[in-house]
Amino acid sequence: MTHYEGLINNDDPNAIHLVVLTGMSGGGKTVALRALEDLEFYCVDNLPSTLLPELVEAATGGYSGRRRIAVGVDVRSRDEDFQHMPQVLSTLAATVQVHLIFLDCNDEVLIKRYSETRRRHPLASLGMSLADAIAEERRLLRPLMAIAERVIDSSNLNVHQLRRLIATGYAQTTSGLTLMFQSFAFRRGLPLDSDFVFDTRCLPNPHWEPTLRPLSGKDALVREFLEKQPMVSEYFADTSRWLDAWLPRFEADDRSYVTISIGCTGGRHRSVYLVEKLAAHYRASREGVLTFHRELE
Repeated sequence: MTHYEGLINNDDPNAIHLVVLTGMSGGGKTVALRALEDLEFYCVDNLPSTLLPELVEAATGGYSGRRRIAVGVDVRSRDEDFQHMPQVLSTLAATVQVHLIFLDCNDEVLIKRYSETRRRHPLASLGMSLADAIAEERRLLRPLMAIAERVIDSSNLNVHQLRRLIATGYAQTTSGLTLMFQSFAFRRGLPLDSDFVFDTRCLPNPHWEPTLRPLSGKDALVREFLEKQPMVSEYFADTSRWLDAWLPRFEADDRSYVTISIGCTGGRHRSVYLVEKLAAHYRASREGVLTFHRELE
């Protein structure tokens, strides 16, 4: 996968950036929007273009005004919305830095994705076949694709690779290193994009507590259970200490992205908890920290 230069930089810390994500349904807009949300963008999905100026004004106003906003736009909006979009973006570009990103994917892969997920295409309600709906969507979105700052073809990308591509392009970090913490289940195999893998199967397992079994490591009851376990605190301390020692050496080697994978048996409790805790630990001192929970998502 080819790395491209980040479009958002630190030259003007007061600049307001608006990233507009559009493209083919099933092309990865939701994954990209979540990646930007992890990068502390203020994210809104499926917003009509006519409301973009109001969103920018509302999000950037006041003492705690946002400087980075991301919006998802797709064919769930009205047809005339796409006709107005170029003019709306042109007007906004006078006051904010606008980045229009188009997520594309070939028809064969889109049809396969819809078949695997059993989702309905947004245009299916018009009585079209899936192939015809994809063709009509391409027609509607062609004007936006023509003016896009970047076109990303997700045909051969998995969710991890797409997140990495978005993160390396849009992370606004002073160090240049973006961290991805991801949880996974060992029984479903190792994430192939891992730089480091930590095994938490030695820790007390909330799965064996009937009230905790249906929950995840994001839930308060699971967090309380794990935080009472001395082994969990020791594991977190040792892991963060090791990362604190070695991550600066990767930064010195001009690495732009590091993926730290935390695994447990089912990928729901221990690994999720530690991913969230480690991410919070590093967000206190740096930008560009992402999380991904493979088994939950």
